[in-house]
Amino acid sequence: MFRHRYVLVFLLLAVDIYIFGVSDAVNVTASDSATKPQQDPIYPSPSSSVVNSPVFKPAVDSAFSISLLSSFPDDLEISEYCSELLRLFGQRYVTYVDCLVPSARPVKVCENCSPGYQSLHEVFMNISSDQVGPGNVSCRNTILSSDRLMLVFLLYSNVDLIWKKSNCENCVTGDLKGPKNDTLYYLTLLNQTITCFDKYKQGNLSELCKNCKTAYKNLNDLYSGMEANNTLCIDLEDAMNMTRKLWSKKFHCSFPREETVPVVAVSAFLLFLPIVFYLSSFLHSEQKKRKLIHPQRAKSYSSLMNIQDKKS
Repeated sequence: MFRHRYVLVFLLLAVDIYIFGVSDAVNVTASDSATKPQQDPIYPSPSSSVVNSPVFKPAVDSAFSISLLSSFPDDLEISEYCSELLRLFGQRYVTYVDCLVPSARPVKVCENCSPGYQSLHEVFMNISSDQVGPGNVSCRNTILSSDRLMLVFLLYSNVDLIWKKSNCENCVTGDLKGPKNDTLYYLTLLNQTITCFDKYKQGNLSELCKNCKTAYKNLNDLYSGMEANNTLCIDLEDAMNMTRKLWSKKFHCSFPREETVPVVAVSAFLLFLPIVFYLSSFLHSEQKKRKLIHPQRAKSYSSLMNIQDKKS
């Protein structure tokens, strides 16, 4: 019993010491907060004060407002003459591309965009030539090869590749001012064929196949000849493909082609060639057998005659 009393007194003493320590800590914290003013959350931080210093004040209206605005020395800047050529190149480039896109389907690149390509080609030749302009200035190195990208050269190379792959030089004249005579004749036959299609396509299609057969055949023969002579461009190729689709798939027309006759003749010859070979081999072998039999008969006959002579 006496021991339990001492334990109880010890526990009460420990609780009093703990409460006293906690109250002191609260008082110290309160005194510290009273001596230091509270910081307003809207006050600028030290970092913001550095940013807003008069040494560096970036614009806040746009994220892309920082740009290269410095001026280079006069000897590195592009001349007015070269700058005008560059502006003219950009203007004609946009004009040519605006012509290419609508002419993609149906393809009329050579027919519609030849003037635009000629204008672009002329200004590029002025840029890339060694001839000097006003002030004894050449723009070849300044515009074409002054940087790694060579943007002007790359842009022109792309559109020039389109022109060359289209084979437009086969359909237009050398000065790019109009179509060649073969192209005009082809377009005339094409218009006749399409006009015939439009005339009979609403009625019986058998009448269309009958009445438009001559016009379509003339157009097809002309196209085959131009294809053999390598005088076609992409405009004529695309036009012929669409005309053939109309004739065969939409109107279900057909006509016997003249070249099928020699094909059939050659096929028949190749078909009968094994028969001719085996027949000739058989006759040749029979002839050899006859040649081998006759000498044997003659030899036996002479031997019989010798025997009879001996007996006599």
